[in-house]
Amino acid sequence: MRYAIYFTPSSTDALLKIANNWLGRNAFTGEAVRRPAISGLSVEELDKMTVSARRYGFHATIKAPFYLAPDYKEDDLLRALMHFASSLAPVTLPRLKITSISSCFALMLKEPVPALQQLANDTVTALDKFRAPLSEQDFARRNPQSLAPAQLRNLQQWGYPYVFDEFRFHMTLTDKIEEQDRPKIAGILDNFFAPVLTDSVEINNLALFVEPEPGAPFEVHSLHPLAKVKVSAPLAGQR
Repeated sequence: MRYAIYFTPSSTDALLKIANNWLGRNAFTGEAVRRPAISGLSVEELDKMTVSARRYGFHATIKAPFYLAPDYKEDDLLRALMHFASSLAPVTLPRLKITSISSCFALMLKEPVPALQQLANDTVTALDKFRAPLSEQDFARRNPQSLAPAQLRNLQQWGYPYVFDEFRFHMTLTDKIEEQDRPKIAGILDNFFAPVLTDSVEINNLALFVEPEPGAPFEVHSLHPLAKVKVSAPLAGQR
């Protein structure tokens, strides 16, 4: 069993419903989702370009998949995650955009959101004691020889290269796309997600995802609301 701490919209959210239609799977239920007809793209082509994205489910990585450290049980992680999430305030993101990242397509920020960066940083450090160290095989799977020095240090210390200054919020929609096909796929994605690309997105939970066994699809185990209430500054003349 591997665990991951992600963000995903609630099961009734319009963005999640459209993303599930695109990926062909609902990580809340584990069930396949029937895709609508997409002009210029067959179901077989879409299946092929979303194999990995479909397995992981629609999400943004906050703390990457990890095995539980031997001194802890799942209940320990759940209690800590629930308590930690309750100490955080929700973060509102401006509109997302379709962007290519590492030859994949994802929903990403149009501009930095410092509060989101801080949330991600805090999650990585606060819950790291529950993460078992990477095995030699898992370490090698990250191709450490190809990483920048900062990314390699992150991998060694935190089990994932893309944390802190290397963190980029993204919600993956495809696997790697050949360069000559990217303009076409970008246009299809822009059209498909157009109904929700004008909306802001509220990061209002930390989701615990689980991988029941190696290679199995990731599933939503539980959502943990960010429950800290933001306190507004008093108006001038008020106490």
